[in-house]
Amino acid sequence: MTAVTHTVDVDDIPPRAREWTRERIVGTSLLGLWLIVFIALVVYLITAWNPELFQRWAPAYWNGLVTTLQLVFVSIILGAILSIPVAYGRMSKNRVASALAYAYVYFFRGTPLLAQTFLIYYGLGSFRLQLETVGLWVFFREAWYCAILAFTLNTAAYQAEILRGAIQSVPKGQWEGGAALGLHNLQILRKVILPQALIVALRPYGNEIILMIKGSAIVALITVPDLMGQTRLAYSRSFDFQTYLWAALIYLAIVEALRHGIEWIERSLTRHLVR
Repeated sequence: MTAVTHTVDVDDIPPRAREWTRERIVGTSLLGLWLIVFIALVVYLITAWNPELFQRWAPAYWNGLVTTLQLVFVSIILGAILSIPVAYGRMSKNRVASALAYAYVYFFRGTPLLAQTFLIYYGLGSFRLQLETVGLWVFFREAWYCAILAFTLNTAAYQAEILRGAIQSVPKGQWEGGAALGLHNLQILRKVILPQALIVALRPYGNEIILMIKGSAIVALITVPDLMGQTRLAYSRSFDFQTYLWAALIYLAIVEALRHGIEWIERSLTRHLVR
């Protein structure tokens, strides 16, 4: 008698049903809860829709949105410029430069953005006579300029750490290869290191922009008429809760647009990489 052996193809084995573990039950329950909340908000907006209120405050919301985007855009650009010397100081072998850069990053990353904004707007405002003497009161008396300064200093600290980490993530062999080709350090940094580092830093940069957009709502507390400032004004005049829902949906739309845009840029830049 000959023994007959049967081989079973792995693909023929039916997939095992996923067990309802405690983690899966909790996750599904939370997802269902958020879905119910979302549906309730949609139903509320439909049933409580006030066309007259929308027509009255739509221009103000638009102006607030423009102000918010301008604030974030200017702060991100200025912060990116300032982050370069800060990142250089963090990587410098000079103890004084490294200590100063570390102290700067430590302070602005370790304290709330709201406190920093208040310190600049209200704190420096208490030195009006001294600022008038040196001609700086024209700048610090305006809430808009104070918000720009606070946001620039804050995001520069975060962007410096993002840039430093991205540069240090590039293997040292890239520096050695560039030197072997006869390039000096600045050429190696500009043509070899930074293109690779910026790909690594793209997603953290995107997260920083998103955090800045959401954090920009605090400037309403120092009388800047941004999106949240216009929302507070609309609610104080109408006492209609949907004014805050409008603002939430606008912030959500901006964040989602940025997130998808950053993902598209990342896919375009890394299309040559094996995933």
